[in-house]
Amino acid sequence: MQRRGFLVRTAGLLGGASLHTAMAESSSGPGGAPEPPPAADEEAFWSLVRERFPLTRERIYLNTAGLGPSPRAVIDAVHRKTMELEEISETGHTQEVWQAIKERGARLFGCDPEELAYTRNTTEGVNIVCNGLPLGAGDEVITSTHEHVGNTISWIARARRDGIRMRVFEPAVQSAAETLDRIARLITPRTRAISISHVTTTTGQVLPVKEIGRLAARHGLWYFIDGAQSAGQLVLDVRGIGCHAYATSGHKWLLGPKGTGLLYVRSDAVDTIQARWVGAWSNEGAFDMATGEFAFHPSAQRYEYGTVSAPLFHGLDAAMEFLLDLGLERVWQRDQDLGRRLMAGLQEAGAEVLSPLQPGEHSAIVTFRLKGMPRAELQERLAREHRIRSRGIYEGGLEAVRVSPHVFSLADDVDRVIEAVRQLRG
Repeated sequence: MQRRGFLVRTAGLLGGASLHTAMAESSSGPGGAPEPPPAADEEAFWSLVRERFPLTRERIYLNTAGLGPSPRAVIDAVHRKTMELEEISETGHTQEVWQAIKERGARLFGCDPEELAYTRNTTEGVNIVCNGLPLGAGDEVITSTHEHVGNTISWIARARRDGIRMRVFEPAVQSAAETLDRIARLITPRTRAISISHVTTTTGQVLPVKEIGRLAARHGLWYFIDGAQSAGQLVLDVRGIGCHAYATSGHKWLLGPKGTGLLYVRSDAVDTIQARWVGAWSNEGAFDMATGEFAFHPSAQRYEYGTVSAPLFHGLDAAMEFLLDLGLERVWQRDQDLGRRLMAGLQEAGAEVLSPLQPGEHSAIVTFRLKGMPRAELQERLAREHRIRSRGIYEGGLEAVRVSPHVFSLADDVDRVIEAVRQLRG
């Protein structure tokens, strides 16, 4: 992060001599690279980050994997742009603005701006890829049993419509190598594509996406990743992963407005993943109904169509700036620290932790059960007796509860979950 820069902006909101002291101590010098904060100062820094969110303190919010709260900078960006455009009744949608916002998105994804398309959520990106790939009757697509409904129903619907066959594997929580082997054993001469999550919605497992990418390349398979639970939490390198397409939402870990998303389509795949929903912005140059003259835009912009909410995408831009200012490496480290703290504490409190424990395979998403207590009762009592917002997990037949802290969460929030579980178990 440009930690000093972030603290400067925070100072504008909070003020206070102690904050100016923290700013002075946080940098090696004017304009210099920020030094890592001392361990004793780390939680104080994240407390300052928490102040940037209007999120209520009346309950402990731990459902980022479902819906991430937005910081004030995002909310203000949406409001300002809305008022500006309503005063003149314009859409605010221009090629120059869209390109500028995509350039920031490209920094998050590790790709070229031209490889990004704006969407309304991950599910829209899934549908663009699922329905755009050249698949026919008898072709096989590999996916997991732990996919979100958004990366499940679209494939089931296409299988029913076009006669493709879905083949599924259960992610091996104890071993990334075993997960890779399970995928490899499903590949047949009829396999055409692999569609998986980067981080599973069920247990927060980080799948070995680079290794899967190499496996897909060896067999000449199309490779798509649902990144709803990764973008904004992990440091991304879509090129290094080797996928043809990668979709995410703005409203989860990116902390952006609801109704925003991004779809990466590798430049050499845009002519294969057909744009089936098109309109204004999908084309390049002139078009003519009388002559049939029409050409798709050469970039991923071909997947965009029609009027969208420019204020929302300005808000997404502000959200990406917020995270880039924090520093994606630091965000990922913080999320992992919170995840480890949760898993260790929950195990000590007597819960069964279903999320992977191995370094590199777990995230800030932690899923657990209590022996003898049904999932619905556990979730309800956490909410009613301890004011903790969690999410029930039924996917994959787990019947468990998921908590997912992020940069707005404090160590005390995590500790209160652990103490709540200890009391419920007792």
